[in-house]
Amino acid sequence: MSTDLSIVTLVLEATLPVQLVMAILVLASFISWTMIFRKYFVLGRASRAANTFEDQFWSGIDLVEVFNRIDVRRTGANGMERIFHAGFKEFARLRGQKTAEARDILSGTERAMRIALGREVEYLETGLSFLATVGSTSPYIGLLGTVWGIMNSFRALGTVQQATIAMVAPGIAEALIATAMGLFAAIPAVIAYNRFSHDVERIHNRYDAFVDEFSTILQRQAHQ
Repeated sequence: MSTDLSIVTLVLEATLPVQLVMAILVLASFISWTMIFRKYFVLGRASRAANTFEDQFWSGIDLVEVFNRIDVRRTGANGMERIFHAGFKEFARLRGQKTAEARDILSGTERAMRIALGREVEYLETGLSFLATVGSTSPYIGLLGTVWGIMNSFRALGTVQQATIAMVAPGIAEALIATAMGLFAAIPAVIAYNRFSHDVERIHNRYDAFVDEFSTILQRQAHQ
């Protein structure tokens, strides 16, 4: 008598705890892949937006004109544009106060830019913690299903006088499927997390460098 060991059959005939483990892993894998594609486009768009804004900013155009352009399409601004907008807006507000000193103007401007920078980086980091969690926990979740499946196989052996491979093969096979699903969920999540963490750090450094460079420009204007 042959035993059907196809993957679909093993999944459908697996015990409830193992099926639950598989369902969790499939859901985790689906969400992580959704985040991977989304994060890929978000970081790519942020990098391209930074390139475009830097080309415009360093082209010699007047800062007021740059500010007004961003203000017109403010809802679509992101990244460096928002940092610049927040800093220049605060700079203009503080400079309009006759009692404000240059040091206070620069301090308030840099503080406004740092707040905007923090929000932009927080947005870029959204979802990375979930990828890290999937990458670190999925193998253990799959291992739980493996242990349960093997345990059921050995328990089945205790109820018969003569054991055969056909009796334990389905339980061991379903256990190995749980392990494979755990690795399938974990490996892409780990790779994506490492890649995106590097990309976020690189963009963060660009934002940070822009804040320093823009602060230097405003420092010269504050003393004029």
